[in-house]
Amino acid sequence: MKKTPQQTLNALLTAIAQKHLFIETLEERHMDRLDFHDVGVVGVRRALQEAYEAGQAQGRAQGSAA
Repeated sequence: MKKTPQQTLNALLTAIAQKHLFIETLEERHMDRLDFHDVGVVGVRRALQEAYEAGQAQGRAQGSAA
C-alpha cells in the first residue's frame, strides 16, 4: 500500500526527531513526561537543518518531474 504524502512526511519527521533529538515518537501521548522533552540547541539545529535539506530535495525532485 502506497503511503500518503502526510504519512511520508510524518515518517520523515519522526526519523529526524529520533536521530537528532532522541525523541521516540512525535505522536501525542497525553502525559507530560512523554510529550515534553529537554533537548539541546545543537540537536534542534541539526534536526532543522536535515528537515530543511529534505524539503529542498523534495522541491528539486518535484521540479524535475514537471
